[in-house]
Amino acid sequence: MSSTDFPAAVLFDHDGTLVNSEPQWAVAKRAVAGRYGVGWSTEDDLATLGRTVPTSARLMVERGAEGTVEAITDELGREVAASLTGEVPFLPGMRDLLTELGRAGIPGAVVTNALTVVAEGTASGAPEVLRVVVSQEDVEHAKPHPEPYLLAARRLGVDPARCVAVEDSQTGAASAAAAGMPVVVVPGELPVEPAPGFVLVDAHTDVTLDFLRGLAPSA
Repeated sequence: MSSTDFPAAVLFDHDGTLVNSEPQWAVAKRAVAGRYGVGWSTEDDLATLGRTVPTSARLMVERGAEGTVEAITDELGREVAASLTGEVPFLPGMRDLLTELGRAGIPGAVVTNALTVVAEGTASGAPEVLRVVVSQEDVEHAKPHPEPYLLAARRLGVDPARCVAVEDSQTGAASAAAAGMPVVVVPGELPVEPAPGFVLVDAHTDVTLDFLRGLAPSA
């Protein structure tokens, strides 16, 4: 495969990969947990990192929050979406990468275990590139299952093997690798253990279009 034909699409995780929204999630979880009269710690943030939003909501219910998982999930999503209004807080290098992809006519997608309402705000900041959003609401099996990445590739009309995923967590990287695409792993809140198909980089700014084209599989 020629490097000029690769990648056919670039699929991005959202929180901590494409945008700097992990702090907003941490603040939202503490605020919502506090309103329901239950505790939330830094250890809880790390334990739920990369997991679906209902995972956090379910933990609050288990601790005695008097609400449903669905209601708390919606509340968390609204809280974070509201905090991300205005200019999208893209992580260093990510806006530049989206610009490169747009100039090259390479489509992108957001593939996240978060909620549609949060990811769509980011996608609207780069509408010509981020053409598809797949959230945990769109799939039966969330990350680390391959379904989210396979669905995104299908919606873009591209072969998963000709895509590249960009991720920051073990959960997300495992999902993309299981979908059959190389995974560029950027630094996140927790270290990601090396695995087949993972390409670990030192910084988000290392991820350029030339770098991604260098991941093209041999013909």
